[in-house]
Amino acid sequence: MPVNQDVIITCALTGAGDTVGRSPHVPVTPEQIAASAVEAAGAGAAVVHIHVREPETGTPSRDPRLYREVVERIRETGTDVVINLTAGMGGDLVIDPETPLRQLPGTDLVSGLDRLPHVEELLPDICTLDCGSLNFGDGSNLYVSTPDMLRTGAKRIQELGVRPELEIFDTGQLWFAKQLLAEGLLDDPTVFQLCMGIPWGAPADPGVLQSMVNMLPRGAQWASFALGRMQMPWVAQSILLGGHVRVGLEDNLYLGKGVKATNGQLVERAVRITESLGSRVATPDEAREKLGLRPRT
Repeated sequence: MPVNQDVIITCALTGAGDTVGRSPHVPVTPEQIAASAVEAAGAGAAVVHIHVREPETGTPSRDPRLYREVVERIRETGTDVVINLTAGMGGDLVIDPETPLRQLPGTDLVSGLDRLPHVEELLPDICTLDCGSLNFGDGSNLYVSTPDMLRTGAKRIQELGVRPELEIFDTGQLWFAKQLLAEGLLDDPTVFQLCMGIPWGAPADPGVLQSMVNMLPRGAQWASFALGRMQMPWVAQSILLGGHVRVGLEDNLYLGKGVKATNGQLVERAVRITESLGSRVATPDEAREKLGLRPRT
């Protein structure tokens, strides 16, 4: 597969992980998240991937009012960037290993449709669709996204005219995403995010990434990322296999050993890697065209 000559950089701004206390640069409030989006766009990101957090505590949130404030603040600046809202929140199930039917604190499990109110209200360019269930790290934390939930969610996203970014954490999830396409629940071009190194999904192994790329449907647009210190090597890895890239504080807090990063700095590093490989960084309008999105209004 040829090297990607025109690379879309996505910046995942804050995520839902327990990272707020580990770096002062992780944005928490809507104002901070929007400012970080503007910073990332200025550094070269064509797409910003947005989670929201409770402003007082930094804990992850599904509150549509917080999403609305972030999106409005970004748009008020006039910044040209593609908006990608997570729709993966609401799939967390923490069970008691001795009494598995007992849910423990940290559980936030709702239906596929109940993960979409902010998408229905704000109609972003892109929203994510996490394409399967997963043992999420050690312990008893599960991410739940069943085939029935996915069919329901994919159909509603399709009705809204929003482009789903298909979050793939393992090969079986990619297999099922192709099934959604076969059933007419996804429109071309399909957009995949291959998520590597999340315990216990697909490992950050170049051979595994190549295998997943080989499984993609014809004409798909795809990106990939890996966690922590593998984030920047994975920028090069994705480009060399023909894909786009994702960086950001959702997945990695450091520029180097002991050096905490901002989102803008991570994007700047991704830009340098992209250009050092002889590729160029796509603009937001070019990203819209490649991903089959509505033109900017």
